[in-house]
Amino acid sequence: MSRRPFTRALLSVVAPGGTRGLSVLVYHRVLPHADPLFPAVVDAERFVLQLDVLARCFNVLPLPEALARLRSGSLPPRAASITFDDGYADNEAVALPLLRARGLHATFFVAAGFLDGGRMWNDSVIESVRLTPLKSLPCDFLGLGQVPVDTPGEKRSAVDVLLGALKYRPVHDRAAMVARLAADSRAELPDGLMMTSAQVRSLHAAGMEIGAHTVNHPILATLPASVARGEMASGREALEAIIGGKVGLFAYPNGKPGQDYLPEHVGMVRALGFEGAVTTAWGAGNDVFQLPRFTPWDRSPLRFALRLAHNLTYPAAKAA
Repeated sequence: MSRRPFTRALLSVVAPGGTRGLSVLVYHRVLPHADPLFPAVVDAERFVLQLDVLARCFNVLPLPEALARLRSGSLPPRAASITFDDGYADNEAVALPLLRARGLHATFFVAAGFLDGGRMWNDSVIESVRLTPLKSLPCDFLGLGQVPVDTPGEKRSAVDVLLGALKYRPVHDRAAMVARLAADSRAELPDGLMMTSAQVRSLHAAGMEIGAHTVNHPILATLPASVARGEMASGREALEAIIGGKVGLFAYPNGKPGQDYLPEHVGMVRALGFEGAVTTAWGAGNDVFQLPRFTPWDRSPLRFALRLAHNLTYPAAKAA
């Protein structure tokens, strides 16, 4: 039996036709080619393999339709939706043509403050480590001393350590520390990683859904309530002005229930009139304001299909 029929047959056992739950995938980037430093990041070749598994073995729905059918109880067996977070330029340049060629739909959750030449703080860290000519980075201001960055393994380790040290700091403090790290790295950082407004309009014109992801991608749980609400509302308003249409869905930045967002933020999403929201908790759930998602890191189509099936049996965490 070839791999493709085997994959479908195995799925029919572990996720039979009567299994009714929604699997929501979350991507960030789809690179033109594999990244030798970070091979887990999805590239075009792996994305195509995953799309082919989805198209063969699942009922792939636009997320707004999936939400409506989840509410009405008419979700088909093995339903799945595709989403992207943050607003990387390769979403439009690389992923969009691959989606359109297969007749598939995706929702793109965009952090509006980084469009048109902006750069997310984590990418400043990653590229500082990747591009530095130094063998170690001076990180005394983070309490880390000299962080080795000479070999690929040291660079990968440094990125993990630095992101962990910075992620939950107040936004302004984090920005200042990232700027210092970038300056100390002596690296020339790229400025074309995120989409332009024209690329957001291109996605919308192609029939893709645009969702809100705040302005500055803060950890909502660390913010005063008024600031968190403003991030949600302003991010949506900026995107609606760009596409000239409604933005009805929201993605919680970082997205861990009870850690990155709290019950009060779920209430804000409802009060602001969003129609649904997504998290980064794994599993299957039916709360349209806390829909779980997972990142497809798998390198083989079979592993990818099996984890999709297993995801339907995994209870999703919620903030409330």
